[in-house]
Amino acid sequence: MKLEKFQEKKPKQKGIIIGSIVLFILITVIVVYRSFALFEEKQEFDVIKGSVPNQNYDLMLSFQVEDENGNQTLSNTIPSDHNYEVSIICNNGASGLWNAEEWAPMIQNLTKTRTKCTLLFTKKYKESILNGMDPVLKEGLIPVTIENDGSVKKANEQEEWYDYETQKWANAVILEDESIKYQNGETIPESNIESYFVWIPKYRYKLWDLGNYEGLTSINSSKVHDIEIIFGEYDTVDKEGECRIPGVSGLSGNCKEGDYMTHPAFQSFGTKGIWVGKFEVGYKGATSTAGAQQNIQDRDKVEIKPNVYSWRSINVSNAHLNSYNYKREYDSHMMKNTEWGAVAYLQHSIYGSRASVRINNNSNFITGYSALNEPTCGYTADNRDCNRHEGTDLNVDGTYTKRYNSEVGYLASTTNNISGIYDISGGAWEYTMGVMTNQNGQPCAGMNSSYTSGFTGPFCNGSGNATGTSFPDQKYYDTYQYGTKDYHFARGILGDATGEFGPFGKATYGTQERQNNSWYIDSAWFVNSEWPWFFRGCARYDGLNAGMFAFGRTDGDAGPNGGYRIVLAFS
Repeated sequence: MKLEKFQEKKPKQKGIIIGSIVLFILITVIVVYRSFALFEEKQEFDVIKGSVPNQNYDLMLSFQVEDENGNQTLSNTIPSDHNYEVSIICNNGASGLWNAEEWAPMIQNLTKTRTKCTLLFTKKYKESILNGMDPVLKEGLIPVTIENDGSVKKANEQEEWYDYETQKWANAVILEDESIKYQNGETIPESNIESYFVWIPKYRYKLWDLGNYEGLTSINSSKVHDIEIIFGEYDTVDKEGECRIPGVSGLSGNCKEGDYMTHPAFQSFGTKGIWVGKFEVGYKGATSTAGAQQNIQDRDKVEIKPNVYSWRSINVSNAHLNSYNYKREYDSHMMKNTEWGAVAYLQHSIYGSRASVRINNNSNFITGYSALNEPTCGYTADNRDCNRHEGTDLNVDGTYTKRYNSEVGYLASTTNNISGIYDISGGAWEYTMGVMTNQNGQPCAGMNSSYTSGFTGPFCNGSGNATGTSFPDQKYYDTYQYGTKDYHFARGILGDATGEFGPFGKATYGTQERQNNSWYIDSAWFVNSEWPWFFRGCARYDGLNAGMFAFGRTDGDAGPNGGYRIVLAFS
């Protein structure tokens, strides 16, 4: 009996002993492994460990800071200097975003334990007055500096390469051959540049006139003034005491003179700014004025450069498709009417030239030219001394028209220096994506079946519909309320550089009476039921009537004087 009891207890005791040994070994292995793992982490990272409240996983952050020479060092703290670009790479499927306002990371998709994120702080030049709205770049968009003679060099992003306080706007280029890599400070030959772009930082501006003009009175030159703007990541909202973001009908909400309103050009794409084509779109390979007149869809023919023939005789829908398909990864699109306004308001702030932009009077529609003298009269059929225009060959000065990279040429820039935007006055009339709607709120295709933009939609001056390209997403075009008169300026959108620049009157040159904007006598004709599309800037022969604030109405069809411009918008 005793033997049986002894034999019965022995297996239990044995099991306890074995279990204790196994548990001890397991704990030892875990401790050793954990210590080794932490040691390995300390070898590779300067790690800050932390746990996430109410979750069953931990998070480790590593900070790597790049110095001015491009060398990376480890840090156990976040740099206090905010002049860094921050990228975050996480394992275990997690992702990171950097909150620049709070100067702190936001880690998302934490689903596993021992998640590790590396934060790389790369030193970038930033200008304090931009309040974080510094240029945003992507792979393939190369930051550059441009010398007064037009030579282009790759910019060092860690050094000053723009200065809006002194009217030096940021420039970038897209290369013909992107496989060629350039070092900081290295010259990029013009032959390898396909397009130039200029950065317009996000801002809000002070309203001075609500644009409620329904007719013509008289021109009031005292209205001309510096436009007050403040850069920054700020959106106006619809609440008492603040100014609402304007809708398609123009003024809405509590807008009043003296309010600061975020410019609507920056609302549609949610970006810190937009990259605007430095010149009108040219037709790649054209060797004559006529050779650049092509009403076709071909994104590969797009070039945005000085000393090329402006792409004209193209309807709005084909211009849209060429722009839209040019660089989808950059959200390229044809310039909207409000985006034209964003450039105009910046130009007439303390950060731009604050003057009448000199006309491009090259009769052959070559980009980047400037008139030798400021015109003193408007359109004249003949080539009078008060409005000289002449044609030249590519890259050749004329007697009365000079290239962009000269003292005269700078006057045709929005900054009065080579860093600004050109062809914004004269050159070709530029179609914009700004269209009137019919009485049912549908965007109009054109005037009639003979004069149409190429989009599918109704004709505004009667019955019937056009077939063609479907209108794109609403964010790619501005719409305006139906109207029958070209002086119903109150239909403008605040920020589009139309109604706010009143009051409007008429001026007479020779035997022709011209309707004009009150700022610099720039031409002002609003869209109506017969002419539902906007175009801007006037043409090379319009003289005094041409300018940054000039606007007109058209049917959207392909005409020999009509060109277009491309904008990039990405975050």
